[in-house]
Amino acid sequence: MTIIDNAVYVNGLRTEDPADLDETYFLLRQREGMAWIGLYRPDAEELQSVGEEFDLNGLAIEDALAGHQRAKLEHYDECLFLVLRPARYRDDVEKVDFGEIHVFAGDDYVVTVRHAESPDLAKVRRRMESMPEFLALGPDAVLYGILDQVVDEYEPVVAGLENDIDEIEDDLFGADPDVSRRIYELSRQVITFQRATSPLAGILQALIAGTPDHEQATELRDHYRDVLDHVIRLNERVASFRALLQNALAVNAALVAQRQNDEMQRMTESSFEQNEQVKRISSWAAILFAPTLVASIYGMNFTNMPELAWTYGYPYALGLMVAMGLVLYLAFKHNKWI
Repeated sequence: MTIIDNAVYVNGLRTEDPADLDETYFLLRQREGMAWIGLYRPDAEELQSVGEEFDLNGLAIEDALAGHQRAKLEHYDECLFLVLRPARYRDDVEKVDFGEIHVFAGDDYVVTVRHAESPDLAKVRRRMESMPEFLALGPDAVLYGILDQVVDEYEPVVAGLENDIDEIEDDLFGADPDVSRRIYELSRQVITFQRATSPLAGILQALIAGTPDHEQATELRDHYRDVLDHVIRLNERVASFRALLQNALAVNAALVAQRQNDEMQRMTESSFEQNEQVKRISSWAAILFAPTLVASIYGMNFTNMPELAWTYGYPYALGLMVAMGLVLYLAFKHNKWI
């Protein structure tokens, strides 16, 4: 059964708990009060029954069945259709879960259709029932209670997101390789949250203004304005979260680039040092190669070799080897290879 709670109120007081929707319709017509029906993921037949009884717009019923709607307020003749996106923060996974609630409100009825656990409409009903004089103002009082509860449940979400952003700011300079992914995921949550909260200001302003044939009571306008003040502050904080995350992403990109540049510089310095070592080794190898070449040629012991029997051949060869080595040494020294 998808009916979570179902009652008829007269002058703000709960009269009976009808056994089914048909009894609710009968009591409503008999007592001329207000019906408040709470549904949780109803099927098409059940919602169609409510739609036929209260003459709800077919497009609005389709939206309520399908879900995945943006926060909005629409008027269909005598019916007001409100869509809200409640949210709750999950500490165990540090994520925000978004729900959806559809509210149909007319002159003598309120029908709520929930698609998630949030918001706690039982708490709203208990609160409204504890204030019968206020609840006697009708469906608009119930709308206020629902909006106020949704906005109140946003506060823990804001606190959770704020804590996550503080943790990211601490991780930025810790060279955490996962910080970029976390910033991106948190930015997506903040954007989704902003899409849920930003339309509320316009919704509340429209409810405060009322319509030409339906003017809000002064007490209700004051309550709506109180919720509007909370929403404005909430939107400002969410906008600041988005700006902080954009700055964090830019800072992280700059830090990553700086670390890459530092690594490239270290690699360049290492490569330069290796190149200098290769130069020194090559220089000394060339210096040693020159006398080795002369010695190896004259060590082949062939009979007919130039200057082989020359009296000064030995000191000449030694001098030639020393001269070649000295010339190469001076050349490499001049080029700063050694």
